[in-house]
Amino acid sequence: MRPLDADEPTAVGPYRLLGRLGSGGMGRVYLGRNAGGRTVAVKIVHPHFALDEEFRARFRREVAAARRVGGAWTAPVLDADPDARVPWVATAYAAGPSLTAAVTEGGGSLPEHTVRTLGAGLGEALAAVHALGLVHRDVKPSNVLLTLDGPLLIDFGIARATDGTASLTSTGVSIGSPGYMAPEQILGKGVTGAADVFSLGAVLAYAATGTPPFPGDSSAALLYKVVHEEPRLDAVPAALHDLVAACLAKDPARRPTPAELAARLAPSGAARLVAGGWLPGALVERVSRGAVRLLNLEGEAAASGPVAFSRPSVGAAWSTTGSGSPTDSVGVFGPAPVMPTPTQPNRAPTPGRLSVSLAATSAPADGGRRGRRLSCTVALAVAGALAAVTVGTVFVLDLLPGHGDQGDAAGDRAPSATAPTTLPARYLGTWEGQATAVEGNLPLGTFRLTVGKAAVGQRLGTLRHTDIFGGTCDDVLTVRRITDQQVVTEAAGVPGNRSVCTTDRHTVRLTPVGDDLQYDSDSEDSGRPKARLSRVG
Repeated sequence: MRPLDADEPTAVGPYRLLGRLGSGGMGRVYLGRNAGGRTVAVKIVHPHFALDEEFRARFRREVAAARRVGGAWTAPVLDADPDARVPWVATAYAAGPSLTAAVTEGGGSLPEHTVRTLGAGLGEALAAVHALGLVHRDVKPSNVLLTLDGPLLIDFGIARATDGTASLTSTGVSIGSPGYMAPEQILGKGVTGAADVFSLGAVLAYAATGTPPFPGDSSAALLYKVVHEEPRLDAVPAALHDLVAACLAKDPARRPTPAELAARLAPSGAARLVAGGWLPGALVERVSRGAVRLLNLEGEAAASGPVAFSRPSVGAAWSTTGSGSPTDSVGVFGPAPVMPTPTQPNRAPTPGRLSVSLAATSAPADGGRRGRRLSCTVALAVAGALAAVTVGTVFVLDLLPGHGDQGDAAGDRAPSATAPTTLPARYLGTWEGQATAVEGNLPLGTFRLTVGKAAVGQRLGTLRHTDIFGGTCDDVLTVRRITDQQVVTEAAGVPGNRSVCTTDRHTVRLTPVGDDLQYDSDSEDSGRPKARLSRVG
């Protein structure tokens, strides 16, 4: 990440900008944080594009479409303002390098298992995108992030919004990336989902060999080779060769569909491959270190406002996508966040400086859990940062200090004769805030709780936890007791959660505090999370 120049904005919409992550042909990308402490990547369109009304119209339509994409391997669009003086879009920020950075900084090709998982995840992502009638049009190594929770396909919205805009064509801005564009895309014969499959084949060849399948020193040479020459696939592992070659067929009709590609690479689904540990150990360690640096930066920002940079605070190769297109999270699309007012105390805690000494491995852990267990010598807070602690996280079990049984809390006593039997209206709605654990020393990320009408024994609602790496876990809360002071619920993870989310049942107490709602969990596994939630809907 780079410091903000004097002529760059310090805030966009509700997001405070901390630094510049990168730039590309369509705009610049910044690391931002909202008032609730969530980290996002804010993409701001170059001002001269903002003068093009056709561009604005397409940008508006495509951002709206991108919100509908809910595949597990795509990064969510969280917020956008296509009608601003300079249009912008905010996406989740992911802690992980681009494929470009992983190959160039890591010394070359990736292991066959990593490439197989990469292809399966991206195939499933494209299948979900194409099912909505959308085409990505710019699948390339710098638009693929490698996170501990799997690959992410990013850069939806801007790339598609530029397609067909007359002013962009007249100024010579190409839509796509030479060497990864399909032949029909280069020749202007129309772009369908098959073009994304061609690009994915080129991405997999690059990941498997460390070099592009169509090497060249100029854009013109690359475009010519894609149209007229066969790809160089000699170094692609035999088990992947035929499938990659099929993706790179010149005839779009001969290419497999994304769903067929994913099924051939991972018959049981990409998630199963990721769960077994999909990144090589050296890459796991570098991703983890980058996440710790980001957490340090967020702590400084929370304590002192915009960071004053004297040098890059995060290595550029591990905080951007290589083309200025970062993002933060595996998750699902949802409504744009509503910011709390200044009277609502919903600020993230200020973590201390973190340090880490670790040896990482991608080998599957005992019991078939995610391959993210690290052999660490770490401060307690770092353990949470590296393990992407979630509501039901299992990774910091052995590092958490013991907590004595609190017994009956004051608010957990038997209800009085006048206590309500159904939820009072003050609890209803959607609440959001930053969560911590281990007595406030471990930042967990964002809690978002939607509360509906319920009585004792009925489902109150669902809590979604988005961790600091963008991963999500959902807990269903069931009402167990309603007192004059609080609501006592039983929480359990939903069956479809990621494997890092436990299904252990635990007690959650919801206590009104002014206009806010205090969340307290007794989950020992997660360090007894707490959160001050503000009403957002």
